[in-house]
Amino acid sequence: MKIAAIDIGSNAARLLINEVKINNKQPEFIKLNLLRIPLRLGMDVFTLGKIGEEREKMVIDSMKIFSDLMRIYDVEHYRACATSAMRDASNGQKIIEEVKKTSGINIEIISGDEEATLVFENHVAEGLDKEFAYLYIDVGGGSTELTFYENGKMKYEKSFNIGTIRLLNNLVTPDNWKDMKEEIRKNINSKKPIVAIGSGGNINKVFSMSKTKDGKPMSLSHLKKVYKEFDDLTVDERMTKYNLREDRADVLVHALQIFNNVMTWSEINRIFVPKISVADGLIHNIYTKLQEKK
Repeated sequence: MKIAAIDIGSNAARLLINEVKINNKQPEFIKLNLLRIPLRLGMDVFTLGKIGEEREKMVIDSMKIFSDLMRIYDVEHYRACATSAMRDASNGQKIIEEVKKTSGINIEIISGDEEATLVFENHVAEGLDKEFAYLYIDVGGGSTELTFYENGKMKYEKSFNIGTIRLLNNLVTPDNWKDMKEEIRKNINSKKPIVAIGSGGNINKVFSMSKTKDGKPMSLSHLKKVYKEFDDLTVDERMTKYNLREDRADVLVHALQIFNNVMTWSEINRIFVPKISVADGLIHNIYTKLQEKK
């Protein structure tokens, strides 16, 4: 069975195509293709309140490409979800209708809470040590989703309008940070030690740059060190020194700021980065719902 997930975020749109095979009665998710297009919808939406003509055309053209790829791969089931930027765009619905007309793709606008739940759908914590509690931290361009997991149960989830594109445009206020800090202090606590599980393109990049072995955590002190290194450089210097694309080099420092604050306020000093995403969660969500219908 071939399943596709489309995640239209504030920074980029992603198409993930997986083949699901049954191995020892358990589903195995095999990645066939992952395509990322840096649409940067948040650059328009968070300052203008809508998606401008140029980026609107990019969305429509990108969805045509995604549709063609799904057809080439014989995708049987898909789900397309849009998050923070499309939620806030005054012309979001109009663009969704145009995409449906031109490419046949149905886009759903999902809430921040559902976005957090989709990251949780990856079930990473189920394979981890029950002696710990886990905080999922998913940092996007428009929002940050937190999901707290303890004793096999989700205890808390919350979406905050603090994201890398909003920070890039100076749209996050001290009050936004204060609200996040208070929420974390109030809700993220356990008698067990808490570790973080990070998701999103930026933390994946930091993880790969750190040369940390898969399955091993990075420390908060390492994230703070990398943040200082990046914060001292211009975007061009980051691109040259670390071989980064511009659309990664300009937001990475903001992503690190969010991870550092969340981990500091929740008194977490280690973070696992299993390379999960909203798109991966969507794939799992589609598969689970298909099995429930049987």
